[in-house]
Amino acid sequence: MKPGTKLKSAACTTEVMVIKGSGFTVDCGGSPMSDTAPETPTELDGQFSAGTQVGKRYVNSDGSVELLCVKAGKGSLSIAGVALQIKDSKPLPSSD
Repeated sequence: MKPGTKLKSAACTTEVMVIKGSGFTVDCGGSPMSDTAPETPTELDGQFSAGTQVGKRYVNSDGSVELLCVKAGKGSLSIAGVALQIKDSKPLPSSD
């Protein structure tokens, strides 16, 4: 997996694009994401059902992985069982 790769959830409608990072497996709703959506969705894991928001960037704790949500869904993103967090936006400079 490399930057620019689009991933689709096997458990919900979530779709993300890899912005930064490689060599990891992203899960959504407790199931691994892939470049194609399955014909039959898997069951959503209750621990990973907080949902995703379109247009938000999701990162891991050390910032080595960054994903952009391009289609929202009911599942939440995780890597190796650790939930990803929404990246904080940078404050704009003062226009004084």
